[in-house]
Amino acid sequence: MTNNATRHGTSSDLLAQAHELIGVALRDTEQVFLKELESREPFVREVLGHLMTYRGKRLRPMLLLLSAQAAGGIQHGHPVLAAVVEMIHTATLVHDDVLDDATTRRHVATVNSRWSNETSVLMGDYLFTHAFHLTSTLGSAEACRLIGRATNIVCEGEMAQVSERGNLHLTEERYLEIIEAKTAELCAVSCYLGGKFAGATQAQCDALDGYGRDLGIAFQIADDLLDVVGNEAQTGKTLGSDIQKQKLTLPILHILSQAPAGEAARLRELLGQPDGQTRAALQPALQRYEAIPYARQRALDYIVAARQRLAIFPDSPAKQLLEDMADRVTDRTA
Repeated sequence: MTNNATRHGTSSDLLAQAHELIGVALRDTEQVFLKELESREPFVREVLGHLMTYRGKRLRPMLLLLSAQAAGGIQHGHPVLAAVVEMIHTATLVHDDVLDDATTRRHVATVNSRWSNETSVLMGDYLFTHAFHLTSTLGSAEACRLIGRATNIVCEGEMAQVSERGNLHLTEERYLEIIEAKTAELCAVSCYLGGKFAGATQAQCDALDGYGRDLGIAFQIADDLLDVVGNEAQTGKTLGSDIQKQKLTLPILHILSQAPAGEAARLRELLGQPDGQTRAALQPALQRYEAIPYARQRALDYIVAARQRLAIFPDSPAKQLLEDMADRVTDRTA
């Protein structure tokens, strides 16, 4: 199999191509984002300034803007919508770091580790409320409804994940339901909104929703793999938190489903009392039952499905970038 990075370039190459194609809209998005979050409070400004250091590659704004471009063209409301989805995503990151007791993200201290859990919770709330306020400035009831519904689903997914912690008999089906809600929903609504506000047909909007949903599931599977076998120096964030919090992810679920009953029972005992050595102790079973290749293949299946969704659109640089971004998901190291 030809390596995706060879065929489609590195993540840096794709980012450069995206900035060349939609760079003006991305800059407009950033200006909207920063303008909306202006505050008179010095402490709020300090925390927001710190957040800017680990907001990542702006995947969801790029998905929204590229979907718009592929579906007919970027309109004046798209940078606002892109800023909204970025605020919601950033809020979930801040809250996730509290839930996971994470200390680093993108090589810098998380808000909860630098300040406190209270600061993180309030900052996440601050981002959520600003996102909803910003959406309302578009004067579109549909945009408000779609953003509100997606955010509700994301929060439900996060709560479902918390409720399943310690469930050592979690099924793969339930795992997929949870990650579709907590991760894929926001990718899906980003793509849908891009198409909808570009004047796309309902069939095209539904295709973009499906593309974002499949890509988001693959993205989360790849992220979960990093937690099991990744390198903290490369990822720049705390790893092993899923195991420590007894959150079963796809590679772990696979070894539990494939191991004989006696070994599966021993593995569940190990997972039921995690410590600093549990991640390393699981590595032989992960290799024996080929759990990492299995999870990667499942992610690849979703990527294939995501690319197929885009067949409804005519060829264009934006469509090609959406396809290439999907291909890069399973090659992630950070």
